[in-house]
This record gives sequence, C-alpha cells and structure tokens, in this order.
Amino acid sequence: MDELMRSEKITVERKCFFFDLKQNPRGRFLRITEDVNGRRDTIIIPAPGLKDFRQALDSIIEADESAGPI
Repeated sequence: MDELMRSEKITVERKCFFFDLKQNPRGRFLRITEDVNGRRDTIIIPAPGLKDFRQALDSIIEADESAGPI
C-alpha cells in the first residue's frame, strides 16, 4: 500500500490538481491528478525525476512569462 507523505491541492479555473508525494516498497513518487467535473487523469513521476520535472516546468514558466500577455 502507498504511504502518503505530503499532499497539496490547487484549483485553476474549473480544474482541481492534486499533488501527492507517496512512498511504497519500490520507492517514492509524485502522483499528479487532474479532476475536471469528476473525470480524473493521473501521471506519476518517480522521485529521481522530480528535479528534471521541476527544471522543465521552470523553463515553461519562463517562456510563458517572456511571451507577455495573451
């Protein structure tokens, strides 16, 4: 069974995102779940990939900010 280590929730427009850091016998991982009107989609990122995931996300945020207003 997966052990929940930390959980965060954010709401953007009509979507809810759940960020759950979990651990099981195979290791730690981040589970990101998107909930839109009861429909859920999930991705899982193994803990060794979290820094690369953050770097990619930071790069996307920088590109969005430098693009200016929509």
